[in-house]
Amino acid sequence: MTTPSDGTPAPGDTVADVAGLYLGNILYALELAALSLEEQGKREDAAFYRGIARRLAEARGRETGGPPR
Repeated sequence: MTTPSDGTPAPGDTVADVAGLYLGNILYALELAALSLEEQGKREDAAFYRGIARRLAEARGRETGGPPR
């Protein structure tokens, strides 16, 4: 997409827009990372990534008034 001449991102061009569009894929990838870390015995690292996923899912729920998509 193109950026307007004032330097603001075009609609759909922000990090939030892209992350929102692919949130399900991002949550899936975070869980895969957590599972891999658990297999390596890195439980604290796995919990960290699951915490990120939880925060993203909760934020989506607040935006939509329901569970994450």
